[in-house]
Amino acid sequence: MKILLGLSGGVDSAVAAYLLKAKGHQVECAFMRNWDSVTNNDILGNPTLDQAVCTQEADYADALAVATKLGLPLHRVDFITEYWDEVFTTFLRDYEKGCTPNPDILCNKHIKFKHFFDYADRHGFDWVATGHYAQVIHHPDHSELLKADDTNKDQTYFLAQVPPQALRRTLFPLGDIPKPQVRQIAAQLGLSVATKKDSTGICFIGERDFQAFLANYLPAKDGPIVDLETLKPLGTHHGILYYTLGQRKGLDINAHQGPWFVAGKDLQTNTLYVVKGETNPWLYGDSAIVTDLNWFNPIDLHTPKAVGAKFRYRQPDQAVTLQSLDDHRVLVRFDRPISAVTPGQEAVIYDGKVCLGGGTLDDVLVDGISLQERIRAHVRTLQSSHR
Repeated sequence: MKILLGLSGGVDSAVAAYLLKAKGHQVECAFMRNWDSVTNNDILGNPTLDQAVCTQEADYADALAVATKLGLPLHRVDFITEYWDEVFTTFLRDYEKGCTPNPDILCNKHIKFKHFFDYADRHGFDWVATGHYAQVIHHPDHSELLKADDTNKDQTYFLAQVPPQALRRTLFPLGDIPKPQVRQIAAQLGLSVATKKDSTGICFIGERDFQAFLANYLPAKDGPIVDLETLKPLGTHHGILYYTLGQRKGLDINAHQGPWFVAGKDLQTNTLYVVKGETNPWLYGDSAIVTDLNWFNPIDLHTPKAVGAKFRYRQPDQAVTLQSLDDHRVLVRFDRPISAVTPGQEAVIYDGKVCLGGGTLDDVLVDGISLQERIRAHVRTLQSSHR
């Protein structure tokens, strides 16, 4: 069995490569270069790679050291254009609409499980493997995606948009291994990445200040931060697109006793609405409309189906009921109101340990009405009463 493994330069994919080789498979590795760190850091005024926050070249050196240690060939594959066109531009476009997209999910959908598969096909590989913490069971007529045994590291949330045909040819060697054991294996093998810190954030942002980075592509425009319940001005935001629903940190309105949380954004008036207290009713929705659906196997939604759902990574599964609206949308009813469900993020659907698939959160509702429309109507009512 000829397998192409995505080798990132981290400890997880390194151990995944070793495990596949140890089972006697014919394994080759590939390092994916998705972001032009040198060119883009030049554009952003960071003229040397030493000053750049993206560590791709260092990661490639680590991947090469691992491949050499394990005696495996290493391909270097560039998907810079594809990443820019299909991930980064989508990321920016969604932010411009006031949503909060997840670029890791976009990258898996378009790059790692599409263009990388195309590369594997062109070079005669039967399977593709990654170091994701997830499990897959291949049945004769379908494949199931399951949560990793190490629930603290489970990454199925980020895999919900993987094309089903790609899942049919995917292996996740780390699905039944806890992370501490992965590091132990790497140390026993003498791999240089055994103690390497896990990557966090998005490669093209890295440790850079998020708002400062986005300002290079979506110019900031200051505007008012307003108490939704009184319409009292509390401060000034520095670009409404940079804030997300439920956000607490970075509001810089400490002069007013809080804590304060983002409840809504009015792009037309450039107003950021906040409310006091994390249990404030304005933060909660009771259902959501989900689009861009991806199911790993056909699901009959002619009758409502009780399932679990995550609306952000590491969130415990929430009890919900799915109801089909049409071929492209489902209504997700929450068993109890949920706070800070955010348009642009992913709704990932589970049946116990099995990940059924997911879709993009298009709107959050209260009593069948868009939460943001309720906020706008509330503001209009308060404004009329103040005249």
